Amino acid sequence: MDIQEYFARISYRGSHNKPDLATMSDIFQHHIQAVPFENLSIHCGESIELDLEATYNKIVRKKRGGWCMENNYLLSWVLKTLGYDVTLLGAKVYVPELDAYPDEIDHLLLQVELDGKSYIVDGGFGMAYQLWQPMELISGTDQPQTPGVFRFQEESGTWYLEKVKRKQCVLNQSTSASQTVENEVCRRVYLFTLQPRDIEEFRGCNAHLQTAPDSLFVTKSICSLQTADGIRALVGWKLTEMKYNYRDNTDLVEIRIIADEEMEKTLKEKFNITLDKKFVPVNTSRLSLF
Repeated sequence: MDIQEYFARISYRGSHNKPDLATMSDIFQHHIQAVPFENLSIHCGESIELDLEATYNKIVRKKRGGWCMENNYLLSWVLKTLGYDVTLLGAKVYVPELDAYPDEIDHLLLQVELDGKSYIVDGGFGMAYQLWQPMELISGTDQPQTPGVFRFQEESGTWYLEKVKRKQCVLNQSTSASQTVENEVCRRVYLFTLQPRDIEEFRGCNAHLQTAPDSLFVTKSICSLQTADGIRALVGWKLTEMKYNYRDNTDLVEIRIIADEEMEKTLKEKFNITLDKKFVPVNTSRLSLF
């Protein structure tokens, strides 16, 4: 595994001699705009391996994306290679339809200690809740970013990430989300503790999420990529393109349905992804990702 090859994959040409916040933020920004958050392997009959070398080959050499355990595991290698102090953490992702968190961890994120401060680095959430910069681990303070205002709330050692949502201007309302979701003001994203984790602790969750019949990743095919000013996402056959804060604290949303014969072209043109095997889109879950 070659750090220069990784930098070429994310089109990063900046300095990396000093492990500081500016360098980490710049690399992070390049990563999320080059590497999609996607679970397409599941819907191509491939298994997702929790192995760093396999992940490197998939994301860097095959120019694919991945989900949290792939993106953040790869990022942990990148940051450690550059001299950062990185710890793996486990989170439980909020399910708004159930107003609940799962019993077991189902999300991998990173904690980085830097100059006496602690930061959360998460390049593997995707969709409209993807962080665009590392977040300082402080409770109750708004941390505005291009996608919206994020903040942590800490209660008795448990940390909660939430995002304040903007209004949405949807150009074609007929294919938009439910009114309930659109009227949501603040969305809880996930909870986590600062208990250090080993990658082995995610093997069960990695297997469960790609095989359980009720798993979001089994019931939806997902591919999302952050852009210079927003996000594009293909969920099932629905392609959503969002421009953040295009006017008056409002995000502009455009949605269209992609025909099966357009799938291969759409994945290449919008996400720079070429698949080895036949892709079968799926979208049977009612869970909103926006």
